[in-house]
Amino acid sequence: MHETDWGALAQLWLDRLADCSEPGPGVTRLPFTPEHRAALAVLTELMEHAGLAVRLDDAGTLIGRRDGPDGAPALLMGSHQDSVREGGAYDGIMGVVLPILALMKLNADGLKLPFPVEVLAFADEEGVRFPTALMGPRALAGTFDMAALNLRDRDGITLRKAMEDFGLNPSALPDLKRNPKQILGWIELHLEQGPVLETANQHIGIVTAICGIERHIVTLTGKATHAGTVPMEMRRDALVGAAELTLATEALARQTEGLLATVGALQVRPGVVNAVPGSVTLTLELRASEDTLRECAGTKLTIIARDIAERRALEIEIIRTYAQSATRCEPQMIARLTRAANGERNHHPLHLASGATHDTSAMASLCPVGMLFTTCRDGLSHHPDEHVTKAAMSSAIMTLTRFLTEFHSGSFSQI
Repeated sequence: MHETDWGALAQLWLDRLADCSEPGPGVTRLPFTPEHRAALAVLTELMEHAGLAVRLDDAGTLIGRRDGPDGAPALLMGSHQDSVREGGAYDGIMGVVLPILALMKLNADGLKLPFPVEVLAFADEEGVRFPTALMGPRALAGTFDMAALNLRDRDGITLRKAMEDFGLNPSALPDLKRNPKQILGWIELHLEQGPVLETANQHIGIVTAICGIERHIVTLTGKATHAGTVPMEMRRDALVGAAELTLATEALARQTEGLLATVGALQVRPGVVNAVPGSVTLTLELRASEDTLRECAGTKLTIIARDIAERRALEIEIIRTYAQSATRCEPQMIARLTRAANGERNHHPLHLASGATHDTSAMASLCPVGMLFTTCRDGLSHHPDEHVTKAAMSSAIMTLTRFLTEFHSGSFSQI
């Protein structure tokens, strides 16, 4: 099969999987639903077509295995099958289909590998149906919190009940923990979800890290007064304080390489046209691939916020509600993926951090990890118009094939 055919073949399978969706725009495929079941049937067909032995574990992860020598540690690849509501046809699921096709190409080329390979389709990465996510990789890494089984979806169904109705045994999740000595590493392929690769006219990028995240809720309290009777110099306007903090947040991020900062939501009280805002609550999110950079920015913005409050005679409350450490990709993985990508039109593939969280962040607790990005049209994701070209998917398949072949060539046996 010619290289240019692999992208077209990927698109055919992705089109079939896109049909495994709730009615409506784009793709809506939530875990442990009829749509999930339909997607598993299509993926099973594809895996078996590639000569893989297929099974479903008790986390709802579909696993296709290409055997190797007895006792040899396995290389794991894959991503997630679920989508956001009215999402796209590539996010997650493409990272399952393309590794399977890479193994199919190895079969077509008559190449055997001195180690097993498993392709994994995790049930739930997006966290849309239940207020938890990454159950599949966390189960493999032994980091899943069993208390999450009691969480409920918007219809009141617990995660445990949904899994049981799907034919799974959630009580067996602790038994899924893998032995790190039996795992070579993990590779995830994903669309970038941003515009960097498209702007650089590159099909493939090498991920260096998944950004750490922290979130704060900031409440500024002044005095709600009549908009027509209180002079400007006598006001304690909480909204202008919040506006100043928002602009300071943007300025710090623009001045700090590698920092992303967002004020994403504001609640203004009393929120009427003829009253000076007396209270504003805002969300402040920081992301960076270096934890020290992110934490330093959080400290700086806390100082800035308190200074704004003092100058404007406002009361302030700052609560850090969430913190997630950055995930560093294994340097050897980065180097070998870079060499594999050099054979494509990139020649010198970009290295970039992922601002979004992926299954890789949980797999890093189990084994060395690496990630590949493909370009996506207009940097768009989580949207019905999400699109990856056949050429980019073909480049990704060839990159994965060369990566696996480097293992095969004996240049290294274990990371």
